[in-house]
Amino acid sequence: MKNIVVGTDFSNSAMTAMRHAVALAIKSNATLHLVWVKTPGAQSVEKENHEDNFTSHSQSKLQEWVDLCKKESPESQINSVILEGKVHQEITRFANNLPETIIVMGAHGASGFEEGYIGNNAFRLINDAEVPVLIMRENIQINRDLHKIFVPIDISFETLQKMKLSIELAKSFAAQVYLFGVVYPNNVETRHIINVQLRHAADMCDEANVRYDGESFTVNNNDVCNTILKRAAELDANLITIMREEQETDFTASRNMRQILSTCPMPLLIIPNRNVFSVGR
Repeated sequence: MKNIVVGTDFSNSAMTAMRHAVALAIKSNATLHLVWVKTPGAQSVEKENHEDNFTSHSQSKLQEWVDLCKKESPESQINSVILEGKVHQEITRFANNLPETIIVMGAHGASGFEEGYIGNNAFRLINDAEVPVLIMRENIQINRDLHKIFVPIDISFETLQKMKLSIELAKSFAAQVYLFGVVYPNNVETRHIINVQLRHAADMCDEANVRYDGESFTVNNNDVCNTILKRAAELDANLITIMREEQETDFTASRNMRQILSTCPMPLLIIPNRNVFSVGR
């Protein structure tokens, strides 16, 4: 990880995201980019009133946030960036052009000019981004120093792609990876596939010399998200890593990701499916 892009609208949710991004920057020595987007609504209001007070105020606020980051992480390189356009499009375009990048965002925000700012755009941003996205809700009261990374493993071909960044983060924070095999539907073939997936994931942890533990668990399709969140909470995990859905499969199905995105009580890392990583079964 070389770059961390933080989308901000100066809300409490964005502040939570920024504080977690600083912790990542400290551990990974990555460059931190604080990004504010001047939306079409803001541009229209300024043009109509012949003033740019809103932009000036946002520039000052952005600098205040940069200063806060520098106080907590004086050794990190921290940039402020102002873009114009639609929030999810501009942030993803900016992040997609940087090497080894992750986007950190609050799940909900208050834009002032664009109702729902991050809340309504979070899902679009996740779908547009070619890089991992770390999303968190405003009311998260959780240790920023990762100690346990919860990784659901399902029967999809792409599920093991989430292991690379999960392992990288585990090494940076000296955290444990917890592999949670999601058995659905409950039949012999599914259980065999999950066991193979878990074995490959464990091998990846061993190769990287990362601590890990795990289990497989039979779930009802209508209760996948609740089962994931309940078990992660029981284990006191402070990060869950999932794949972005590319097609309607079990855990990666759109309805499951939307549900977990809106209810997850801890930071949620969504990995885009860029290169299908299949395993022998």
